[in-house]
Amino acid sequence: MKTHNPENERIKRAYFAYLAEAQGFSEATIDGVAKAINRFETYTRFRNFKAFHIEQAKGFKAYLTDQMSPRTKDRLSKATLYATLSTLKRFFSWLAGQPGYKSRISYSDAEYFNLSSKETRIAKAHRDAPVPTLEQIRHVIRTMPAGTEIELRDRALIAFTILTGARDRATASLKLKHIDVQEEQVNQDARQVNTKFSKTITTWFFPVGDDVRQIIVDWVNYLRQEKLWGVDDPLFPATKIVVGASRHFEVSGLDRNHWSSAGPIRKIFKVAFASAGLSYFNPHSFRKTLAQLGEKVCRTPEQFKAWSQNLGHEKVLTTFSSYGEVAAERQRDIIRELARPMEPDPRFQEILKQLMRATQRTAAEWEKGT
Repeated sequence: MKTHNPENERIKRAYFAYLAEAQGFSEATIDGVAKAINRFETYTRFRNFKAFHIEQAKGFKAYLTDQMSPRTKDRLSKATLYATLSTLKRFFSWLAGQPGYKSRISYSDAEYFNLSSKETRIAKAHRDAPVPTLEQIRHVIRTMPAGTEIELRDRALIAFTILTGARDRATASLKLKHIDVQEEQVNQDARQVNTKFSKTITTWFFPVGDDVRQIIVDWVNYLRQEKLWGVDDPLFPATKIVVGASRHFEVSGLDRNHWSSAGPIRKIFKVAFASAGLSYFNPHSFRKTLAQLGEKVCRTPEQFKAWSQNLGHEKVLTTFSSYGEVAAERQRDIIRELARPMEPDPRFQEILKQLMRATQRTAAEWEKGT
């Protein structure tokens, strides 16, 4: 059975290079593009892209509609259909301008990957994803064991995620020098930290509880004072695996290396939530928890702007952006001030709720369209 087409592979490599070098797409995004294109090639039995015809696009849409999700065991969602077909539309639009393909594929041919207007509206409809409450997260942290250095690391990892809102890929690449527990600050330096869009982000600890903050302080002190690790060692090191006396692989404490991906972090989250008797929430959901917390505790537009910057967001729609950038020192002071309870202004809370709903819709549409 044919599993690839050499000529297709060559042009795909050129396209992936274009996405990486000209468009600045991440490796994870390009992997998603590769998966969508491979789905189409599987359907056409790896026919040469030069033989593309609009009937292939129409047939693929029908084929995709009948496919089952391996995770849910249901038919693929409209959102998945939209994302896959939009990826193919962009690919064939690019292909139509490449030497050797111009005479065979027209730009209008790519339009046949569009869903109907009704299906597109369904695919783009905003859906509220489940978000863990701060109380649930704190419950998970409290129930986690802390008898070994691996358990200490895992507990600190979850505490750190809610304390800073850092994305899992960034967390996996952080070094000890990037955190200052005295200043309660994390510097996600894009030159060394795997941040989204390679953007440097300065974050001060969110006011989620002194007990959560203390877990991170203790963890950093453990690495520096007990392990005698230096500033270039990982903040959250990988697990060290050795061949034990039984000739089997065994866990042997912490490795002095970073995780190569965020996969182990998500696994730690799954185990922790299951052990606490709760449904699984991934690391990114903690950022939504923090965004909702910001709605409750922020009392002025400037405060919410600082809260937004603390999450690494550049804009909170035009109304909030009009206040300009909050200076780093003022950002720090505002975040610390928010730890002191005050009565919120109901009028501002209503404006903030409307703003958050609009922001979520815009973000969802952008993610599905890219």
